Amino acid sequence: MPTIGVAIAIPEPWAGVLQQYRASFGDPAADVIPTHLTLVPPTPVLAPQSELDAHLCDVASRHAPFRLRLRGTATFRPVSPVVFVAVSEGISSCELLAEAARRGALEQEPAFPYHPHVTVAHHLDEAALDYAYATLRDFEASFEVTEFHLYIHGDDGVWRPVRTFELSAQTG
Repeated sequence: MPTIGVAIAIPEPWAGVLQQYRASFGDPAADVIPTHLTLVPPTPVLAPQSELDAHLCDVASRHAPFRLRLRGTATFRPVSPVVFVAVSEGISSCELLAEAARRGALEQEPAFPYHPHVTVAHHLDEAALDYAYATLRDFEASFEVTEFHLYIHGDDGVWRPVRTFELSAQTG
């Protein structure tokens, strides 16, 4: 049973910058997880690829491109040892996209309330998490989200995008 994820890929140059920071903080996931904003978390699936593709094509067709602004850092501590770059614009668009993606072939109830973010440090000691939080507190990036991706978790532990879905609804 493959494990998939659905996410917005952070574009360059910001993806590379955040990936380098994540590695510098000592996060071993920096080398296996592309810089992204999760829509559907890692999910084992039984549905055939054609059903997943049809569902995600439908989701993409019903959502328009939107502006996403990343700004500053935040954390899920003490609930979870995560430091992330926060979303300051585009939150509701991410929420609607994630909610739609978690229906149909990917129907699920999230373990935690959905909160769009870009992880930069995870499962590190408190000092490393504090350092990540302070280092990126002034980080800022803004870009147009025009697509999202289906990722597959490989046997080697690497997450790879396997399909791109273009947001194609017209804004009114």
